[in-house]
Amino acid sequence: MREITSEDLLGCLNEVEEKNAPPRLFVAGDVSLVRKGPRVSVVGSRKASEDGLRRTRSLVNALVEHGMVVVSGLAEGVDTAAHETALARGGHTIAVLGTPLDQFYPARNRALQERLMRDELVISQFSSGAAVRPKNFPIRNRTMALISDATVIVEAAEKSGTLHQGWEALRLGRLLLLMESVATNSKLSWPTEMIKYGAQVLSRDNLEVVLDEMPEVPRGELSPL
Repeated sequence: MREITSEDLLGCLNEVEEKNAPPRLFVAGDVSLVRKGPRVSVVGSRKASEDGLRRTRSLVNALVEHGMVVVSGLAEGVDTAAHETALARGGHTIAVLGTPLDQFYPARNRALQERLMRDELVISQFSSGAAVRPKNFPIRNRTMALISDATVIVEAAEKSGTLHQGWEALRLGRLLLLMESVATNSKLSWPTEMIKYGAQVLSRDNLEVVLDEMPEVPRGELSPL
């Protein structure tokens, strides 16, 4: 485990990014993954439906095929499916935690977290021994949006914590993509609101176009560690 700054990880930050970046990060694994390709957060419900999990796996397959690094939060549901699918497809994945690196939440993901800390990259802004509180996870979502070039919301209920990351992505000027299945769900009001502020709908028809338009080189200059 190492302690670094946000600029160490991401390079030079603009004014908005700097204002919202944590002053320190704790990392375990391969920090060079931030330069392996565009970083795309895949996020969604902890209690994902079978359709949501299927869409997650399909999306991550496409991201890996396009050389993108899959970022997620190591929670149950969509997050776990995103990390596991990236590994299964031979891709790279980064986990951003709402706990210190020496804690495991959920406990059932301990083996997955240990593998990512060894072979991929795990990031936390919470020091060893810090209390784990509900507010940690929205804070984590802000950091995950910061380190990602784009965020995709696969599935999220009306009051899901996932929405925090969507709004943070928009505020930071990052690309926010909503899966068509949520964007067209008449029972949800948040997709319409996010689209009003710049979110785009991701469908089977435009997936290849959107992925091809992603930047080939990750943003920023990497500081030597």
